[in-house]
Formats: sequence, structure tokens, C-alpha cells
Amino acid sequence: MATEIIMPRQGQSVEACTIVRWRKQPGDSVAAGELLCEIETDKASFEVESTAAGTVLAHFAAEGEEVPVLAPIAAVGEPGEEPPAPGSPADAAHVAAPAPARKPPEPAAADAAAVPAASGAGMAAPGRGPAASPRARRRAAELGVDYAALTGSGPNGRIIERDVVAAAQARPALTGAARAAAAAGAPVPAGGSGIGGRVTLADMAVAAAAAPATAAPSGTPGATAAAEAVQAVPITGVRKLISERMQQSLRDSAQLTMHATADAEALLAYRARLKASPEPLGLAGVTINDLVLYAVARPLPQYPELNAVVAGDRIERHRAVQLGFAVDTGRGLVVPVIAGADGLSIAALAARAHELAAATQAGSISPDLLHGGTFTVTNLGSLGVESFTPILNLPQVAILGVGALALKPVLA
Repeated sequence: MATEIIMPRQGQSVEACTIVRWRKQPGDSVAAGELLCEIETDKASFEVESTAAGTVLAHFAAEGEEVPVLAPIAAVGEPGEEPPAPGSPADAAHVAAPAPARKPPEPAAADAAAVPAASGAGMAAPGRGPAASPRARRRAAELGVDYAALTGSGPNGRIIERDVVAAAQARPALTGAARAAAAAGAPVPAGGSGIGGRVTLADMAVAAAAAPATAAPSGTPGATAAAEAVQAVPITGVRKLISERMQQSLRDSAQLTMHATADAEALLAYRARLKASPEPLGLAGVTINDLVLYAVARPLPQYPELNAVVAGDRIERHRAVQLGFAVDTGRGLVVPVIAGADGLSIAALAARAHELAAATQAGSISPDLLHGGTFTVTNLGSLGVESFTPILNLPQVAILGVGALALKPVLA
């Protein structure tokens, strides 16, 4: 009997994955453990192996489509066999276990509250509004967004967390009372009369009393030709997440930047010594960036106000340094985290940084290694940038931006 292949879970914080490319098409033979498709979370890319041998009978999702974790994505069986309807109760006993990504191994823990199961968790029930994931419902309550009025971007129009965040970012700032009214379904006007253009409860009352505007007809002469001259690239995955988080950081926190320069002569001299060190020491490959990470991690515990994160209405100061560092990838900046960086030697810290950077650039890093940072370093020195203004990596309270080395005159 046909077996359903399930979208594997990729870390505890991931509720859906996007199918980037099918490696096996319907009618192709596939062996257990053979590559079936490539998927992408909002942080990294993975390869999914088939958990059954046979012939691919059907795909239940197209390339570019987002699928909840633990939902069926394909069926494998005997040639000519009729594929089952995805997620049908009759086939529940023949659902294959999720195929793990080749790199890295999956965490064993499961967050059932945050991840919709294939049995229909998060789907709409009669009288309960549109389909929305549990994470989307919680986020809507936090942001004061009426998710019932949203159009979902998930499979089958399902509303997911990113839809709620995008809706909150698209509207003007609201007062506390207006936010509560918006969560209850009150219409939000395009602008407000409050301080800084904030929408007040009175503004919402006026909007509710006004007649809805009629949308102008779409399409103009020459629109087709103009569209053909423009390449539309959807903002999805990592790039969308980066955009949302940077906007959230600027919106929700007070950003203060201070600039300072330091003499790097001793740093360069020490780097030269490391390059010339015996190979068994494992120090010849230490880079300037590794030395910067080490120089940050070691003294940071002495400044707990910087090695801290915001948690609701309190600041949590950490003793151990969970050091994040920005890595440039083809899909944008990603920040892996070196756990316990303050307790590592230069060689160990450099090796861990190189390992995480390689996995990040390959798109194979576990999403669980991209969480929990207490401080971040972002280095644009290799690009020749001498000074820039980094944006806080919330919920962290501080970030260090490192620029390029430059020759400058000094007073003898």
C-alpha cells in the first residue's frame, strides 16, 4: 500500500517549510534514504530523504509552496497504484516517519503547541474563523491584529505567523486602546490624529462610521508590456525574516550608536605570530575576525548590562556568553550562535566559528543553532566598510559593528 512522506520537523521553532526543488518526480523510482526534495525554512535549507522505497506516485505540494511540518508532501508505492488523498484518515497507518535532513540531525524534542500536525491542527472549525496556526493566533493577540480579516500565505490559504507580523507592520502605529479595538475587529484607518501620527480610539470610531472606499479598477494601457520589463522576485524565507526583524528592531527599540577607533598594530602582529605557529597548535588558520570574537567574548561577562536580552518587561543578564556573529549568505545575513564562547580557547573558538559559518553558508545549519544569542558581532571590514550603523539583533540589548582596518596619521 502507498506510503505518505511527511514534511520533517526542522527545529522546535519552525512551523512550516517551503519546497524549493523536487529531486524525484511522479513516476520516478526512489529508494529509502534517497534524496527526494530540497526544502527551506525561514533560516536554512535542507535535503529530505524518502523514508520508503518504490515509485513516486504523487506530489502533494508544488515547488515554492509552503507546507506545515508533519504534513504529507508526497506518496510512494507500487507502479500504477492510486495515490492516497493527502492526510486521509484511511491512510493514517501508512504514513512514513518524517525523513530527517542530512545535515544536521534533528532535535528530539517536539513543540506540539507550536507545530500544526497533519491531522488538521490549526485548521478552521465551524464558527471559529479562518484557518490559522497556533503561533499566528498568539502573535495576533500580542500585536492586536484581527487575523480573521487576513489572507493567509500558507498552504490552502492557512494564516501563519508571518502573515500576522506583515499585517501589523503595514498599519500605522496604534495607541494601547486602539490596538485592543483592532484585535476585536475594528477597522484601522490609514493615519491617525495622535502623537506621531498614532491611531487613537477616536480615529477608529470615525473609520468605522465611514463608508468603505471603492477600489479603483486595475489595469492600464501598456501595463502588460511594463510588467514584462520588470522581474518580480518574491521576498520569502530568510530575506523576508530579515526584513521583518530589522523593521521590528527599529520600531520597538531605542537605537543608540557610538563610534570609536582602536590601534590594531598589536592585533596584526599577533595574527602574524599565529600564522607562523607550528601546525599541531591549530592556530595558523585563526583570522582577524576570530581574534575580534575572542576579544569580545572573554571580557563580556564583566559587563553584564551588555550581555543581556529583553524578556517582556524585564532585562535578563547572562553570565555565559552566547556569541552570535553575522554570516553573509546568498540569501542574506544569518547569525549563528557560539555557545559558551567566553570559556573557549582561541583555537576552539575559531574552529567553532568556522564550522558554523560553513554550515550557514551551505544552508545546512540547524535552526536551533540560530537562537539564544546574548550578544552579536557583525564585521564588514572584509568589504572595505570603515564605519556603519548595525541594527540591534532583538531581543539582545547590544551589538558590535566592526569596520575595516585603515591607515591613519597619529601624533608622535
